[in-house]
Amino acid sequence: MDEEHQEQKNHLEQQLQWTVEQVRVLDEMNVKLHEMKRIDEYALAHNLSAIEIERLNGELDTLKTEFSSLERQLYPILH
Repeated sequence: MDEEHQEQKNHLEQQLQWTVEQVRVLDEMNVKLHEMKRIDEYALAHNLSAIEIERLNGELDTLKTEFSSLERQLYPILH
């Protein structure tokens, strides 16, 4: 393989690796969103005590923080 083809191959491999990483981050973000939705649906379907609401809000806050961290990985230049 000549040098130009090798450079092109290297570039494409880098792009592939970047894409794989982006998909991994998006998949993790999707999991966090589904967890938040599950908590929300549970809270809507049940008559919760103040302690239960506080606990679920804490879980939501943790998920939001984790989501934001993943978002910064996805869009590092914007943050």
